[in-house]
Amino acid sequence: MSFQVVIGFGPAGAATARLLAEQGQSVRVVTRSGRSPETGIEHIALDATDAARLTEVVRGATALYSCAAPPYHRWASDWPPLAASLCAAAEATGAALVMLGNLYAYGPVDGPLTEELPLAATGVKGRVRAEVWEQARILHEQGRIRAVEVRASDFFGPGVTDGGHLAGRVLPPLLRGRPVTTLGDPDAPHSWTYLPDVARTLTEAAGDERAWGRAWHVPTQEALSVREMVDRLAAQAGTGPVAVRRLPSAVVGAAALFSPLLRELKEVRYQFDRPFVVDSSAYETAFAARPTPVDEQVGATVDWWRDRLAIDA
Repeated sequence: MSFQVVIGFGPAGAATARLLAEQGQSVRVVTRSGRSPETGIEHIALDATDAARLTEVVRGATALYSCAAPPYHRWASDWPPLAASLCAAAEATGAALVMLGNLYAYGPVDGPLTEELPLAATGVKGRVRAEVWEQARILHEQGRIRAVEVRASDFFGPGVTDGGHLAGRVLPPLLRGRPVTTLGDPDAPHSWTYLPDVARTLTEAAGDERAWGRAWHVPTQEALSVREMVDRLAAQAGTGPVAVRRLPSAVVGAAALFSPLLRELKEVRYQFDRPFVVDSSAYETAFAARPTPVDEQVGATVDWWRDRLAIDA
């Protein structure tokens, strides 16, 4: 049994911590507010930007998982000090730094997204994510830390709620047989990364030094449009066909006046207005993790939301 530290307890952090606990690891989770302990998991209340205190919490750990993220509208100001603190703790303790990333750093591209693409984002959030990884990569190449970044597309699955594009805005109305609304083109192919696959990839990469020193894409199934995913979810739920309506740009613009999240989403609207397809073949060729079959993803997600909403099958 080894000791592992997870920063953040959102969907990815919670899934990763619980998977590690199921594997028999000793797990410590760091969040600002802390939580009550659960089987195999100790929760610590700590501001992770405090490098000195974080180092003490991480000391003795074999891996440090970066699964937290500042509020969407504060990435530019809050990510750099958080990333610097994580790198400092990894350097001081020798824990492998396993960073959960996303695909913003590439910016808009034509064709499938691969790890070989340049980090050419022009938007603020994409540039921030690129800089965070570059900082860790340089330290890794200097021999000061051991680091790896695991990049996922939009999360999908049990545990994904308000922040998911196939979650809080889709599943509650769908399970009641009502129309759903979506940002962007509902017929554009889009890659959805299943949350349990994220956790499996993070833990696998942490324990295999062949993964370190570069970025990898989480094993992700074939790209399916919002409409195709809604059709599969509705079929699984037994609600019959559910209409999919594109949220008009004018409505999005008006709502953005009052919603910081919608204002920030303008930078990454290209991901939903055009095909957004992830190629995860590099990781699948090198390591054991594979994407969960789509039917299993859909079934588990519908069941989880039914329980959450107390809706009978």
